[in-house]
Amino acid sequence: MILYGILFEGSDTNIGKQKYLDAHGVNYQYNKQVVNVLFAHEGGKKIARQIQCVHAGKPETIDLVEDDLVFVTNGSCTENATTGDDDNAPAMTTHTGDGGCWQLWKNIAKQDAAFGHPDKFCGNLQATNWESATVTTLDGRIPSYIQKLSKRDPFTGNVVTGGIITIKDSNWLMSFTVNRQPHFQEQPRDQVVMWVYGLYTDKPGDYVKKPMKDCTGREIVEELLWHMGVPETEISDMAKTGAHCIPCMMPYITAFFMPRKAGDRPEVVPERSVNFAFIGQFADTARDTVFTTEYSVRTAMEAVYTLLEIDRGVPEVYASCYDVRALLEATAQMMDGRKITDMKLSFFTRIGEKIALKKASGTVVEEILKRYHIV
Repeated sequence: MILYGILFEGSDTNIGKQKYLDAHGVNYQYNKQVVNVLFAHEGGKKIARQIQCVHAGKPETIDLVEDDLVFVTNGSCTENATTGDDDNAPAMTTHTGDGGCWQLWKNIAKQDAAFGHPDKFCGNLQATNWESATVTTLDGRIPSYIQKLSKRDPFTGNVVTGGIITIKDSNWLMSFTVNRQPHFQEQPRDQVVMWVYGLYTDKPGDYVKKPMKDCTGREIVEELLWHMGVPETEISDMAKTGAHCIPCMMPYITAFFMPRKAGDRPEVVPERSVNFAFIGQFADTARDTVFTTEYSVRTAMEAVYTLLEIDRGVPEVYASCYDVRALLEATAQMMDGRKITDMKLSFFTRIGEKIALKKASGTVVEEILKRYHIV
């Protein structure tokens, strides 16, 4: 039996996974694009019979038998993503569904309605695109404005913005966040890395009168600085000498949120499939919500357990939003270990706190608050 994994998305986080696969003798084939998987309907079964590829510009095929297993990541939110720099805007694809993974899914879907309807997700770039950017500060000017907004020094190594700050009056509906610094291991300690994004990439900015998709990295920083309250006389120089920006246009980044109905995404293991499964954000499983790492992991587990007939259940989603212990733990992390009793509170809030703690004294409530370092 041979396992075939057809993947398109990649990142630095996959290095650890690759090391694990290396240790198990996995054979990688690089610079080879899979363009189709051919199926046969035999005896009421759906069987993947051939993988069609292009390698170095030449077509190749891999013949399959029923005992082979094929796992396909169909669709990708990062397909056709392009980057720019301080002086150049990222290019924007104008053709819907022309990326490798989308075309693969289209070719597969033509063979059976059970294999889904990819055009529902990749057929409207206007609805699925937005633009992201990383901004790296080069001196202390921009961090001082971050501190004014977040009330936290970004150089302490603690929580900074505590989540995403959305500029609700922005024409681009611009948002930004600053996580604990340094964000990267090799990052200089006097720099801050911000993540910025805009949802309305085709509207002119409030300060830079251009659509975000046509803006250079420097222009995106100028727009952000204007919203952060930097005086207009300082914006141009601060954006030019105080930061580097790498914008990234992502035409399919919200593809999995497009309106859909049952059947638009294929089941992880389509009915009567014996050697083929879909995995990832565009495979349909009832166990989770898309846009999470766990969703992709659960589809892969379901695929393997089903095709190999492994008697093991896929872990259910942990309902942490309803678990007071998880909420208290998250609160403690967001407060960087500070207890409520250590925080600066108003007079009346402090009185209410004392009354509440007195009533909780000696109860399980006090025990839980102490366990999770709230008091």
